Amino acid sequence: MFWWQSILRISRLLFFSSFLLLGACNSPVNDSANQLIKSNPKETASIKPIIEKDLWRHITNKTTLKAPSQKQLYWHIDWFKKHPDYLTRITKRANPYLYLVVQEVEKAGLPLEIALLPIVESAYYPFSYSHGTASGLWQFIPSTGRLYGLKDNWWYDSRRDVLASTKAAVKYLKNLNKLFKGDWLLAIAAYNSGPGRVQRAIRDNKKLGKPTDFWHLKLPNETKGYVPRLLAVTELIKNPEKYGQIITPVDNKPTIESIELNTQFDLALIADWSEVELDTLYSLNPGLKRWATPSEGSYNLLLPIKNMKLFKQSMLKNPNIARLKWIRHQVKQGDSLSVVAQKYATTMKQISSVNQLENHFIKIGDYLIVPVAQKGAEAYSSSEDQLEKNRLNSKKSGRKVVHSIQAGDSLWLISKKYQVSIKKIIKWNHIKRSEPLKLGKELVLWQPTVDAYKDLLSVTSLGIDIDRKVVYQVRSGDNLSTIAAKFGVSVLQIKQWNKLDDRPLQPRQKLTIMVNVVNSKMK
Repeated sequence: MFWWQSILRISRLLFFSSFLLLGACNSPVNDSANQLIKSNPKETASIKPIIEKDLWRHITNKTTLKAPSQKQLYWHIDWFKKHPDYLTRITKRANPYLYLVVQEVEKAGLPLEIALLPIVESAYYPFSYSHGTASGLWQFIPSTGRLYGLKDNWWYDSRRDVLASTKAAVKYLKNLNKLFKGDWLLAIAAYNSGPGRVQRAIRDNKKLGKPTDFWHLKLPNETKGYVPRLLAVTELIKNPEKYGQIITPVDNKPTIESIELNTQFDLALIADWSEVELDTLYSLNPGLKRWATPSEGSYNLLLPIKNMKLFKQSMLKNPNIARLKWIRHQVKQGDSLSVVAQKYATTMKQISSVNQLENHFIKIGDYLIVPVAQKGAEAYSSSEDQLEKNRLNSKKSGRKVVHSIQAGDSLWLISKKYQVSIKKIIKWNHIKRSEPLKLGKELVLWQPTVDAYKDLLSVTSLGIDIDRKVVYQVRSGDNLSTIAAKFGVSVLQIKQWNKLDDRPLQPRQKLTIMVNVVNSKMK
């Protein structure tokens, strides 16, 4: 048995030796590796993601919204293919604002396609104004704008402010997405036509046992085309060569920054201190309507980064220089607060506040402190007053007519007289349907050419009735004035058509409205 015990002892020794060797291999080597990792972090650092230099490419690389097939996008893509210069112009126009918009969209966690929505809404033109009184990149109407904190006063329209309106649009779209349980196509459709209309369409489909996604809903023609147009724009920017498009690259880095101003500044002073042309200043800050920043509250001014540095340095060097120029105005015979405010392109409220006036009462001989622009009106080329002058002097197709508002005028009567649509009158002159026309105000109109008149005559010669009868159901909050403004007719006409007396309207009451088909472009 001795030989067997010897073999067993040798086996145990070999096993124990191998165990020691394995332990030696694991422990010292791992310790060394750990020390190596700690002492050489660069060698083990994770690879940084490649940042896309072109902002358009950055957007389209992360797109998530899709149509069931290209058939839904065909008509829109075909239109852009036939107008290749259109998207080229828009992509150039978007350049100053795109990075800012993308940042807000990404920060809120929205699909990046949302950053392309201003292409559909306003062609990325912040001064855009539609027939529905919608304004700015995101085309907010006044009521929705107010709901999301966008104010419009004499000095400033924050619906046109790129930063303020983008923040509001992102918040609105995020709320719509929650309302429609995460369906972004329904949220985008609701942004166009209103959430109530989309909800009604969904309810109708549910009753009929039909699908309730965007592609199966019965919606207005404009909304039916709105969502596919956004998806088509995304496809075109993603594959420009395929569709014969030229997309101007935009650097994926900030080029502008904001500074909060807590006092009113003359824009000419900002231009001098920052070395930015006034035209550029207005284009970066399109919400500004006059020659100065707003008179109340703070204002976020946008400037190119390199110019912002100069502006901040100038502010530090000139802490005691007045940001506005003031004059002493002696009240004369015939002066009123409104007359003085109009003379110096400011507001009655501001003059009252500065001079601590009560009830807007001023006396002959009194002195008023009034803010005035540092430069002549023409220097502030994109102020509201200058834009209106530009509209009156602009050139469009057709024959130009300037109409001065007279007593009894209405948009409907003016449109019928000059054979132009009410929508075009509103768009040409940036007026609101709901506001009464001011006596003496000049409207610029563009009448159809002789050939267009011949086309109109050919329609009427066929015996087609160009007046369409519309049945309107009264809604809560409606009155005759708002309904008349909506359809561009007079209150008297509505009363005559419906044989109404002075009793108030009732919700769901039906009214007959006669609308001129040719002028209204109704479908």
